[in-house]
Amino acid sequence: MKIKFNYKYNTISAYVLITFTLCLLVLVMIFKFSIIQLYLNKIIKILAPIIWGLVMAYLLNPLMKFIEKYVSKLTNRKKERKKLTRAISITLVITIFLSLMFALIGNVVPEILDSIKNIMNNMQGYLDNSQKFLQNMFEKLNKKNPELVDFINRQFNNIESLLLSLVNTLQPQIENVFSKDGLLAGLTGGAWSLLMGLKDFLIGLIVSVYLLFSKEMFSAQAKKAVCGLFNRKNSGRILRLTADANDKFINFLVGKIIDSLIIGIIAFIYLNIRNMPYASLISIIIGVTNMIPFFGPFFGAIPSGLLILLSNPERTIEFIIFVFILQQFDGNILGPKILGNQLGVSAFWILVSILIGGGMFGFIGMILAVPFFAVIYPIFVNYVHDRLKLKNMPVSTSEYYPSDPQKPDPPKNPEAKKENK
Repeated sequence: MKIKFNYKYNTISAYVLITFTLCLLVLVMIFKFSIIQLYLNKIIKILAPIIWGLVMAYLLNPLMKFIEKYVSKLTNRKKERKKLTRAISITLVITIFLSLMFALIGNVVPEILDSIKNIMNNMQGYLDNSQKFLQNMFEKLNKKNPELVDFINRQFNNIESLLLSLVNTLQPQIENVFSKDGLLAGLTGGAWSLLMGLKDFLIGLIVSVYLLFSKEMFSAQAKKAVCGLFNRKNSGRILRLTADANDKFINFLVGKIIDSLIIGIIAFIYLNIRNMPYASLISIIIGVTNMIPFFGPFFGAIPSGLLILLSNPERTIEFIIFVFILQQFDGNILGPKILGNQLGVSAFWILVSILIGGGMFGFIGMILAVPFFAVIYPIFVNYVHDRLKLKNMPVSTSEYYPSDPQKPDPPKNPEAKKENK
């Protein structure tokens, strides 16, 4: 006996099954999030070399393309040699990358560690100098109001006791790290994790070389898979989306890195000329936090200003003025020159994306959340516009302002009506 299937009910059953599965997944993620997180961490550890390779290849690809333009002029004089050009370009890129890594580890990291150790050792003196400076300043301004000065002194004493207790807790650990015995013990205890991290990095470097050498083939394979899995219309949308996302991500990241590097160098030069304390540490803080769009300067100025206040209170106002001028230069001149208007997202949504990304993935999430949202936002907007056009409704936001309570529904869009006809 031949069984006849009712395709209408089969479709309904499929939708019910998909909805039930999604609801079940949401419940599992809510109530068993710790277990999911544990398995995700294991998966990330296993895939760590591949992730390293993908990240390095993605960030080094623009530099390789830039070098490849000039190398091809030398290697392709008589005939085209694509493999030789690519091999020389990758060798130069990896050499530059490793040189920068070794220079950073060999020069900048020890100076940062020395600065941190110096801050810990001199914290008591810094707090005393800051308290005297604040007392003199407020005594001059508030001779007629001694209660305010007493209140400020009490609050400062509370802050001082809190900072000193924190320093007393951390200082023995830092001294153990810097001592020979402590350093050897730390290296022995963390030898396995250090070797694993070094192993993942080296394998990731090899993976990045393979990815860079055959990037056209991998791109073609991914495009082939998308075209095979989806129909022509959806595959075209996916390919356009990925191309747009790639352009926004790479342009934003490379532009932000260049912009932050320039800001950090300017800060380092100025702080050294003015003989301000901890010039290297503060310039690195300013440069790194500048990677966070719009709100990064505030995150960098607060700890840097606190360091200046503790070590040399008289220079604090000068430093604050310098940071304000530097960020105005970056926001109005340097940033637009390098980045342009690539995001196309309002400041409110940038704030929301930074808070969500930072809450979920920390500092990296704060950096990547903005370009990610800049990719998702226009997709959602275009989808809403398409749905409105199908309903013969206007797509302009100005049509939906509550101007007349008697007419809550927006007017129909005559152009959309004509298109539907």
